[in-house]
Amino acid sequence: MINLGGKIPNALLLILMFVSAVIVGAVWGLIPAYFKAKYKTNETLFTLMMNYVALQLVEFCVDLWDKKQSHSVGIINGDTKAGWLPALFGQQFAPVVLIAAILTAGMYFYMKQSKQGFEISVAGESENTARYAGISVSKVIIRTMAISAGICGLAGFLEVAGVSHTISSLTAGGRGFTAIIVAWLGKFNPFAMSLITAVLAFLSRGANQIASDFNFNTYASEILTGIILFFILASEFFINYRLIFRSSKGKEAH
Repeated sequence: MINLGGKIPNALLLILMFVSAVIVGAVWGLIPAYFKAKYKTNETLFTLMMNYVALQLVEFCVDLWDKKQSHSVGIINGDTKAGWLPALFGQQFAPVVLIAAILTAGMYFYMKQSKQGFEISVAGESENTARYAGISVSKVIIRTMAISAGICGLAGFLEVAGVSHTISSLTAGGRGFTAIIVAWLGKFNPFAMSLITAVLAFLSRGANQIASDFNFNTYASEILTGIILFFILASEFFINYRLIFRSSKGKEAH
């Protein structure tokens, strides 16, 4: 986007950005997947540590591309809009929403209707059961991580090309951690996750508005959102378990 903007047709530039984002994302995800499949490493800790490496790589590239020594590339191609997703129906963010909707539907059918989706479900429930059924757990881990990381790369492409039109170590904005909550609450159903995402987006905007109306700082809205999410997550315990209090007298009688 920075090096080829204005030098090649915009359609070709967008295709190159899309393909490179997905491929690099998939390759990045293959690293922890390989160690998980071969050496049984903890993928959560592995990927969390890789986040720090990724952030510093982004910072390195930003400083490399920055011509003003401001540690920021600013809005990329603001005058030519090279590498920007074109508006759809007069709406700037419509292409992002459309691609996300298509991806959501595709992932639903992949997870629920395809053989590979079934293998993911079985291996996720019990690796021993998957092996007994003749499923290669290592293959499932590597393939699933590559696809997931490729989708993360696609999300980065949409953020830069369709939303912010810039890149920095703050581009992700903690969305990955929020996505963990979304996936957990949605029970890994892509359509349910879309609804929960919308709820969280409204919740975040509402919390920001409350903080603004009462002259709180920006952290107040995040605290409010965190408190609400805490109680939502805690409610899962009471959905799955029922607390029964018995007196000591009752125990003696029993």
